[in-house]
Amino acid sequence: MAPDSRQRRTHALQIFRAALQAADPGRAVRRALAVEGGQLSILGQPYPLKDHARLVVLGAGKATPAMAAAAEEILGERLSGGAINTKYGHTLPLSRITTTECGHPLPDQAGVEGTERMLGLLEGLGSDDLVLCLFSGGGSALMPAPATGLTLADKQATTQALLACGAPIEEINAFRKHLSKVKGGQLVRQANPARVVSLLISDVIGDRLDTIASGPTHPDTTTFAQCLALVERYQLTAQLPAPVLRHLGAGAAGALPETPKAGDPCFARTRTEVVGSNVLAIEAAEEAARALGYQTLVLSSRIAGETREVAAMHAAIAQEVCATGRPQAPPACIISGGETTVTLRGKGKGGRNQEFALAAALQLDGWERVTCLSGGTDGTDGPTDAAGALADGSTVQRARQLGLSAAASLRENDAYPFFAALDDLLITGPTGTNVMDLRLLLIS
Repeated sequence: MAPDSRQRRTHALQIFRAALQAADPGRAVRRALAVEGGQLSILGQPYPLKDHARLVVLGAGKATPAMAAAAEEILGERLSGGAINTKYGHTLPLSRITTTECGHPLPDQAGVEGTERMLGLLEGLGSDDLVLCLFSGGGSALMPAPATGLTLADKQATTQALLACGAPIEEINAFRKHLSKVKGGQLVRQANPARVVSLLISDVIGDRLDTIASGPTHPDTTTFAQCLALVERYQLTAQLPAPVLRHLGAGAAGALPETPKAGDPCFARTRTEVVGSNVLAIEAAEEAARALGYQTLVLSSRIAGETREVAAMHAAIAQEVCATGRPQAPPACIISGGETTVTLRGKGKGGRNQEFALAAALQLDGWERVTCLSGGTDGTDGPTDAAGALADGSTVQRARQLGLSAAASLRENDAYPFFAALDDLLITGPTGTNVMDLRLLLIS
């Protein structure tokens, strides 16, 4: 690996770490919460804490333990109790809030039990009580509560089919809401008449409140009929369990209640706010890159689409920078955020960030001035222990010397062993946050 390439790699890792620090969920909660005298202030709005009132914390997500730790620190003895769900290996020590480790991206029985624990804390709450909800990326899978007549296995099979067909997160969450008794605003129904305030770390494009963790405390904009239309579009009839199809059909026919919509009285005493997002991570990455001497160009925090196609577009921009100095003169750092999707074609091991780096490596073969990093801010990428991977103009050739074919690995969605052999995996461990993905292209 050439000296310039090693330096760009070091810089890319420094920039990525700066982005992670900016997206720290504990800091976000500390900015949002304060106890002043006899009342709680949430983003500047007072919430009186009467002596007899209960204050309960609920939540689910990969970043939720860090959020809960900050809430415990601030609320102290005022906290009556709490329960959160998070992914295996993402826990933090908590004293007043119970943590349940559970499955992601496929929900498991532990998640169901943890969600039931949350619902138990809502029983008997009154109008003076306050429920503080802490949701972050992964919350949809980590808070399973199958609707009446459905099983966890039904939800697992449905989630697997949707992930495999390449459906975007908004469409996957539409199903999750309509197969659940808590998502899509339905948690608020369970909490009434208590006040409900939700703080969110966003892992979805556009920070849509009804999509983050499938919007447990926000009005839902999707319907049973839309879910049925998606079944047809992706030709999923043969893949989905019969009870799921019957449930969606009954809902579309009006035999089951819809998820609550805007204007529903159940939302009269609720508030939902985003306190951390991909934009914050991108801004920190931009600042760190400038400090290292790069001219920066942010493409968007809303990049979506098929991963390998998005990678080809990013590589083309880097090639243009090398060839013409447009749209940014080198040394340049091109930055983008968002979340792409992978349509599974093979049976390999990897994730969307590793696949991005692999597809980019094929496009950048021989372009010695470019280094690419693609990483998930939560520290995990697909069903692997890597956050993503790094690639440059020498990746394909170095792999060839080891007897590896980049093209064959891409065809099989087998990026993980490819980059493992090159020692180019991005390994961070659980980061405690989750604000989608960050992609960097450094051009010297």
